[in-house]
Amino acid sequence: MPNSFDQIIDRKGSACFKYDAMKLMYGRDDLLALWVADMDFAVSPQIQAAIRHRAEHPLYGYNFKAPAFKESLDAWLMKRHGWNTTEHKLISLPSLMTALALAILSLTKEGDGILIQSPVYPPFHSQASDHGRKLLINPLIGEDGVYRIDWVDFEHQAAQAKMFVLCNPHNPVGRVFSPEELARMADICRKHKVIIFSDEIHADLVFTPHHHIPIATLAEDITLTGISPAKSFNIAGIGTAVLISQNPDLIKPVEKLNFALHTYMGNSMGIVAFTAAYGESEAWLEELLRYLKDNRDFIEIELPNILPSVKISPIEGTYLAWLDFREYGLPEDELMRILRDDCRLALNQGSTFGDEGLGFMRMNFGCPRSILEEALTRLQKFPKE
Repeated sequence: MPNSFDQIIDRKGSACFKYDAMKLMYGRDDLLALWVADMDFAVSPQIQAAIRHRAEHPLYGYNFKAPAFKESLDAWLMKRHGWNTTEHKLISLPSLMTALALAILSLTKEGDGILIQSPVYPPFHSQASDHGRKLLINPLIGEDGVYRIDWVDFEHQAAQAKMFVLCNPHNPVGRVFSPEELARMADICRKHKVIIFSDEIHADLVFTPHHHIPIATLAEDITLTGISPAKSFNIAGIGTAVLISQNPDLIKPVEKLNFALHTYMGNSMGIVAFTAAYGESEAWLEELLRYLKDNRDFIEIELPNILPSVKISPIEGTYLAWLDFREYGLPEDELMRILRDDCRLALNQGSTFGDEGLGFMRMNFGCPRSILEEALTRLQKFPKE
């Protein structure tokens, strides 16, 4: 397969949030867009062909998910992650955050504790608070950029929780949790009768020697797993995700609410894109992983030469770099101003991931190498004193 990842594709004017909302979010639109977590790569030829084929049919009515929809995912999860889901119940939703909202609403009540590990994807915070649940935070402990779990605090928080929302691989710190860590989290949750909602949207974006392990393989009885091709196959705008569980007491209440809110139907393009991603696009993903690994290595080697005071958390998975600027002692608004106006970069500010992210920035390296090289060149304008 020819490498197309070096191709620069102009996304402006395509109703693309990453580019067309930049001026709204940053006050200017001449920045390198390294913020929103989607990639600047064309999707696999197989997905493009499936969408074209479906679009050529002139009717786009209500959808039915043929057996191939689930079968493609079952085969993928077994081959890539050793997880047999053929007997699991699957429900379809527009996104994993829709799935999380429905899980919280159907399996917990107002005032119940929702446990998260911060810094973490911003909607994890709001999904709990916006629905009247009590947000419980188990801060990840960062030491020289390496994050670990505070187990004493995790158990303390789990004892007060009804649901634990796991992000694995973790956005933004890049951890791929080990089998031992996952087993310990599962054991603590089971001990305190805590439901696990596992967001595994980055599951296929893991760099060797690390391996993604679905926590459900260690805790089928208490786990709901959210899966989507949105990140790994770069189709977030098509809005198709699934929730899987072997426990009917967990999945059926979510399914009931999913039907009640009419969020189950799916869209014509999403169904065929989902099936083509998991059923036909493995070779494309392997090529993508090689490209992303090279980009990751480039950042980890070159950034310390430009900004030696910035620490980079080891990137075990995802295409997101978590950069620690705290040594500069800058207020976050000033740090953002310098990166925006002096370096002309659009990065995600760390505090949006929780108080634990203050002084950090998230950089998306899911882009052509030439863009990444330009980004590091622009960082040379960052004041060294």
